[in-house]
Amino acid sequence: MFVSGQVDPFHHLKILPNSDGTITRLRADPLTHPTSDATVPIPVLTQDATINQSSKTFARIFLPRRALHNSSKNLPLIVYFHGGGFVLFSAATHFFHDACLNLAKDTNSIVVSVDYRLAPEHRLPAAYDDAVEALHWLKSNPHDWLRNHADYSNCYLVGSSAGANIAYHAALRVAAQTNSHGINYLEPLKIRGLILSQPFFGATQRVPSEVRLAEDPVLAPHVCDVLWELSLPVGVDREHEYCNPRGGDGGVILERVRELGWRVLVSGCHEDPLVDHQIGLATLVAEKGVPVLTSFSPTGSHGAEVRDPLHQNRLHHLVQNFIAPPPSIHNLSPQNSA
Repeated sequence: MFVSGQVDPFHHLKILPNSDGTITRLRADPLTHPTSDATVPIPVLTQDATINQSSKTFARIFLPRRALHNSSKNLPLIVYFHGGGFVLFSAATHFFHDACLNLAKDTNSIVVSVDYRLAPEHRLPAAYDDAVEALHWLKSNPHDWLRNHADYSNCYLVGSSAGANIAYHAALRVAAQTNSHGINYLEPLKIRGLILSQPFFGATQRVPSEVRLAEDPVLAPHVCDVLWELSLPVGVDREHEYCNPRGGDGGVILERVRELGWRVLVSGCHEDPLVDHQIGLATLVAEKGVPVLTSFSPTGSHGAEVRDPLHQNRLHHLVQNFIAPPPSIHNLSPQNSA
């Protein structure tokens, strides 16, 4: 699984494999509780809402306080999926809670962070199923905050790391099910684009950035291998479409994404071992004629856009500009790498 001298990936991830195929998570990352009391002087209010009681999935809603005092204009709706290699963390994990709170504040948007089932107890495509179910829940059971303050016609799917992978595959499912006449089964919810922050993808063959950063202290390639082994369906390898976006029918469905007029933002950091996979994803999307904006910082490790304030601010500035009205695909070049 890993060669002598490399960090034990299970020790690095703070997990223990169990004989029944589950894992024991040893991490003790603090959880943040929501605060919905409008009398508390905070810039963003938060509240949890159950999506599927049997699956134990829920949404954490982040509402900028200023929305309570401006009923004349509804805010963009961001549906967010947290990272963690499909096996760790939740929407309540403190750094993802803080990142979503800042995203709502910095972009003046309502953020709905989806808590999905984790692998290996629930291998892919369980997280994709939960993501699409969350979109149906938004359509059919709008929370009061969403009903009163969200612009359902201006929705973006956003994710970090594995969450960006989930956002991408959820979008492909939605696009595939939108018929040739443009009838959207999620009406009144209208997706305008995807924002993929340091997306988690891979393949069986190492790309140059993985070779260059083979001993990366944050997310070395052999650690990624274990995450994929824990999350992919049993019996498939990293050429599967869930891991490698050039596999399966994803390329064909991207043509439907182009027809729907969606836009895509891919961001990342050049000190992330996965950066070449991320650039490859953006290249694939651009090849299919989908308007793509890319921005890659010369510094920063995997997860920097969540945990590092400077990289987080940079990302939120990109998001703010990307979702700013009026949305116009004509002013975006097919690819604009930094």
